[in-house]
Amino acid sequence: METVRVALMGGGTVGSAFAQLLTAHRSRFRALDVEVELTRVLVRDTQKSRPGIPAGLLTDNPKGFLEDVDVLVEVAGGTTLAGDLVLQALEMGLPVVTANKALLAERWGELREYAEEGSLYYEASVMAGTPILGALQSLWGNQTLEVHGIVNGTCSYLIRRMEEGATYDQAFQEAEQLGYLEADPNLDVGGIDSAHKICVLGRLTVDPGLSWNKVLQRTRGIQHLTPELLQQARAEGHAIKLVASLYPEQGEWVAAVRPVRLPKSHPLVSMGSGRNALVYRGDPVGQLVFAGAGAGGDVTASAVLGDLYRLLLGAPGHLPIPDSVPTPQQPLEQLEEV
Repeated sequence: METVRVALMGGGTVGSAFAQLLTAHRSRFRALDVEVELTRVLVRDTQKSRPGIPAGLLTDNPKGFLEDVDVLVEVAGGTTLAGDLVLQALEMGLPVVTANKALLAERWGELREYAEEGSLYYEASVMAGTPILGALQSLWGNQTLEVHGIVNGTCSYLIRRMEEGATYDQAFQEAEQLGYLEADPNLDVGGIDSAHKICVLGRLTVDPGLSWNKVLQRTRGIQHLTPELLQQARAEGHAIKLVASLYPEQGEWVAAVRPVRLPKSHPLVSMGSGRNALVYRGDPVGQLVFAGAGAGGDVTASAVLGDLYRLLLGAPGHLPIPDSVPTPQQPLEQLEEV
């Protein structure tokens, strides 16, 4: 029986859930004639209790972390240490499973060649346990027309609370107390998290060289929204949502994040209540709608584990589209920005 040795970077909510899933799936791995062994876990604080992770596996020293392992799983986040360790692993010929959308978006120039080789697995990076990357990759046989998604649950929560009458500050404080906000809240409320995700999707579906800086230039958050604005839209049969989009403009593909006003019948409104949702329009397939859980430790860890299965079965990681897709001439859905 083959032994696959896993080094895990990140022992927080997702990392702990992943470690527990490894134990729960032991018999399934053995059915594949594989023994999966968690060999070490890189964390900031080795004294902190981490469910599912034996204390003896914890280390705070990245030096030598990748020695004698077969795969790196990275769920720590960030673009500096995590990025350096991911690149080190790839340069050593180790496959990498990651949930790190910021790293994928911002350091793509360094990662792209490894993604094109199939060494980078990142299903969990966009909609956590909802397998949108695999679904969109299976749509390469279509001419992509446009993509629109609600991919940040924190902003959806803040908007819903303001619709119910809370001020922005009240809703923000509630989200903070519930642990919904990133350590840097601007990643959520400023639209940066959504921008990271639509950037990842864009490279997978329409343009492998989609520029992060250009996506960032077209990103607006929700800080200017007010309960009065949201309630007025609701009274008129509409809803305001933070939407990340891919669409053609003047012969090139662009990605943007901004609040838009949608009719309540729109699938992003009807399907995106309390969860992530994405609408894909293509030719000849037409309109497809995907919706599901887009956050949470267990949910995200399930996608990370799914990628590990993909690796064990010999399938490549998530490949960017080989070349930029020609922009279509069909009319686009007109979304009213707020």
